[in-house]
Amino acid sequence: MPSAQDIRRRIRSVKNIQQITKAMKMVAAARLRRAQEKAAASKPYTEKIRQILASVAAHTTDQAHPLLEVREVKRTVYVVLSSDKGLAGAYSSNIIKEVLPRIAGNDQVGLVTVGRKARDYFKRRGYTVDAEYTGFSEKPAYDHAWAIARDLSERFQSGDCDEIYLVYTQFFSAINLQPITIKLLPLSTETTEQVNTDYIFEPSADEVLGLLLPKYLETTIFGALMQAAASELGARMTAMESATDNAEELISKLILNYNKVRQATITREISEIVGGAEALK
Repeated sequence: MPSAQDIRRRIRSVKNIQQITKAMKMVAAARLRRAQEKAAASKPYTEKIRQILASVAAHTTDQAHPLLEVREVKRTVYVVLSSDKGLAGAYSSNIIKEVLPRIAGNDQVGLVTVGRKARDYFKRRGYTVDAEYTGFSEKPAYDHAWAIARDLSERFQSGDCDEIYLVYTQFFSAINLQPITIKLLPLSTETTEQVNTDYIFEPSADEVLGLLLPKYLETTIFGALMQAAASELGARMTAMESATDNAEELISKLILNYNKVRQATITREISEIVGGAEALK
């Protein structure tokens, strides 16, 4: 049985950990609020550009844009949005579980990873990582989405891949996070929502479509980055709250054990005193 001194040392250690997890929970909660606001602010723009894209596509000629080209699928690339840091519960492992069944046993698959967790996981297991982006999973900016979109467009148009899918975590609440997979390229205007709005295109619908498609790709990736950032912070806040509660429970148990050990020590000392006194009689 550990001594009272060992238990006191353990209690101090757990209390220090509890203070750290509590502070991390508060930081994640503050960042989560801002991330939620940014994610909500980006939705109307993404939805509107999707509607305009459908209207433009309906007025274009038969000349297909390179990002709309549908060809035989020989190689597929998955863009996986994960976290740079740990201590976020099962956030990264859930997104990896979402993509693993799609790539397991398939040699004609490439990966573009966002975040160190996905990069390290797939590299250790011998998967081909075509490109990696790190350092901004919690605080993505539009420049990051622009860089990723430009890289993916070049890969698709050069024939390096024939399909590109985006795998990320959709944020509903701090305890409701849903990993999903959407098709990025080739872009399909048939799945976009069409509205009964007449637009006047200058100089032409074809040229407007050529400018609009890359923007649509950028906004889709940016929206996914914002959803992933909010999901990561929500998962971290929940994990740190659970860790804080577990530390509190562990401290209570350690205090109980400490009192038992101290009581046993006091009882033993009293018995020794009484035994010594009886021996002197």
